Amino acid sequence: MKRIAALILLASLSANALAFEPFVVSDIRIDGLSRISAGTVYNYLPVNKGDQFTEDEARRAIRALYNTKFFSDVEIDREGSILVIKVVERPSIAKLTLRGNKDIKEEDLRKGLKEIGLSEGETFDRLSLDRVKQELITQYYNRGKYNVSIEPHVTRLDRNRVSIDIEIREGKVAKLKEINIVGNTVFSDKAIEDDFESGTTNWLSWYSKNDQYSREKLSGDLEKLQSYYMNRGYADFGVDSTQVTIAPDKREMYIAASIKEGEVYTVSDVHLLGKLILPEDTLRKLVFVKKGDTFNRAAVEATSDSIKGILANIGFAYAKVTPVPKLDKDKRTVDMTFYIEPGQRVYVRRVVFQGNTRTEDDVMRRQLRQLEGSWYSQAAVDRSKIRLQQLGYFKKVDIDKQLVPGTEDQVDVTVKVEEQSAGSLQFGVGYSQYSGIILSASVSQNNFLGTGDSFSVGAETSTYYKRVNASYYNPYLTDNGIGIGYTLGYSKTDYGNTDFANYATSAKSFSTYLGIPITETDSLRVGLGLSSNKINLYQGYTPQVLLDYQNALGHKTIHEWTGTLGWNHDTRNGYWAPTRGGLLSASTDVALPGSTVQYFRLSTEANHYWPIGGGFVLYTDAQAQYGKTYGNQTYENTTYNGAYKAGDPVDYPFWQNFYAGGVRDVRGFQDNTLGPRVCSGVGANGQSIQPDAKGNCNGSYYNYAQPIGGAFKVLGTTELYLPLPFLKDINTARVSLFVDVGNAYKDYQSFKASDLRASAGISLHWQAPIGPLIINFATPIRSKPADRHYEERIQFTFGSQF
Repeated sequence: MKRIAALILLASLSANALAFEPFVVSDIRIDGLSRISAGTVYNYLPVNKGDQFTEDEARRAIRALYNTKFFSDVEIDREGSILVIKVVERPSIAKLTLRGNKDIKEEDLRKGLKEIGLSEGETFDRLSLDRVKQELITQYYNRGKYNVSIEPHVTRLDRNRVSIDIEIREGKVAKLKEINIVGNTVFSDKAIEDDFESGTTNWLSWYSKNDQYSREKLSGDLEKLQSYYMNRGYADFGVDSTQVTIAPDKREMYIAASIKEGEVYTVSDVHLLGKLILPEDTLRKLVFVKKGDTFNRAAVEATSDSIKGILANIGFAYAKVTPVPKLDKDKRTVDMTFYIEPGQRVYVRRVVFQGNTRTEDDVMRRQLRQLEGSWYSQAAVDRSKIRLQQLGYFKKVDIDKQLVPGTEDQVDVTVKVEEQSAGSLQFGVGYSQYSGIILSASVSQNNFLGTGDSFSVGAETSTYYKRVNASYYNPYLTDNGIGIGYTLGYSKTDYGNTDFANYATSAKSFSTYLGIPITETDSLRVGLGLSSNKINLYQGYTPQVLLDYQNALGHKTIHEWTGTLGWNHDTRNGYWAPTRGGLLSASTDVALPGSTVQYFRLSTEANHYWPIGGGFVLYTDAQAQYGKTYGNQTYENTTYNGAYKAGDPVDYPFWQNFYAGGVRDVRGFQDNTLGPRVCSGVGANGQSIQPDAKGNCNGSYYNYAQPIGGAFKVLGTTELYLPLPFLKDINTARVSLFVDVGNAYKDYQSFKASDLRASAGISLHWQAPIGPLIINFATPIRSKPADRHYEERIQFTFGSQF
């Protein structure tokens, strides 16, 4: 076919180049140009004024002009000593329209078309249009759509232009009706097909799309089939043949694969050959294939990866480890040899950042553990990537290495990032029958002007509370990563006529703190704060136990000097949506001597993300919080004759109690409603009214017992993140199934496992255009009759990003 095309081209060139005697070109004239400039043509011509022009030169000139793809016809003539070139320009593409494509995004289609030479502004070549048609058909075939139809329409326009309309009828994906494995005697069809991505139609096919045929899925499944056997010792396993049959209507597919299982092999010996670099004893510790073991390809691959990894950590970035199995079919043994080629040791010449349009280079560079001028280390590169992801500024982080041209021992490291909004403008709107409309707004920026500093300002208001707060944090006060932060806040609450204990507060606070890095994963937080809180209680409306406490304490305005000490151990591999690692934390807040009430609060948390395969991630979290007074402080009111006596030790302050329940706590219950609940007012006997089993308060101003929180709280969560096909980017959205367990208690001694509440449900976390959105649908699975008033099936919170 190529020879025929060549002969046709030569014949065409000969016909268009008239026979003439050689002559010296005195001038060159080009006829037929309208869109292309003469200068462009001169650049491609292999002849100039003063050159001797022959028939061979004419053929070369015609060939050069055809190769530009600017012209559909080229002729060469002469007028005396003037060389005359007559051309017919190919039309330009004025407009390119794609219609009917759903399975392939238009931007991806246009990118592929441009690579072939079909895009707006380019010269139109009908051969390119034919190649495009075949390429599109191939792409849809690879997606299992065998009845696809591609119809290009070309419309001639004025000024030698064309409009191209490509009409696509994608059709339906061919469904798998049968998968037949022939030759398996040791393992059942179900066992070996269990991990296949392809499968026949079942009740989950609408979600998994397993019954939609594609060549890529089939190729991957055959590789899984081979791995299944070879990981179980069948070292000489092979797929003899595969056959894919399509029904006449191109809607049904049938797959048949003939296999040879072979025999189970054991490892007779393991050798390490080549340039080992490290002591053989050290490398042997990374070998997962042992003499006498059943052959396992996964162990072989893990060994190769481990040896390459340790060599990459000491500068051998391009090390190769080639496993070579030698089979003895008579003895059914495998002699394993790993050939090690470390290559040239390299160091990093330069680290280059790309994609950071807002974030300063220095902010990113201080997160790096791979330094310029040092030996390349894959471990340092991996750690640098995690640290950059944990900043929360970037949607995507990729780090590549390239050899410096002309060298063998230098690489440049390129850090490519895709920035995302590090700031948010959040608005919240809510409503309840007690508090009416609840409005909140906040402005925050975690990467202020690209410096890495963070600040936030927020306000919240409803019929019973108002809050304003501001904070600022500089994570690099010093070069070694010590950061400093400040917070300022004011709040005013009046819980009258709500589901909470009825009292009013007016609090002002200021604090400053230092963040101190200890190791790559550990940090300390040390802070000092000052606050003033005026608490107003109401006789007959506020629960009596709170009135008794304040009367015995003898203070309505509470002053506190607070010291804070916290520790974090963070190994998570991401900021928005981790898939492995976890967080351990412990902190204490202490109201220092000189405060109205001396107390401390302890908070601990341990969570972890566990990738369990198939895109599923298991998340577990456990929290505990505990508060208690300290020192010899006693009640001061010697004239009060209520529940507390003068000289008794002061109890933990109720305004610092812990609460449970809510959209980020024990879901399925209203925010802060789990834990101790009491009635307001006193009965005829002068004693506090006690709620009945259903939480009713007979004789009280309020019908229901009101939550007052407690000095001890526990919370546990198990969550399974799902790999939904329509949520490809887990940094954008995640869906999970969850079970929450927890409650708040009066104090540690009051803890009873039988009082724990539990809920289960489904949750959506979405970094939506309107801002972070959380939607929960939860059902309490362990509750008591008194909780019914506070149960909440659907919960949500959202904001707006900028």
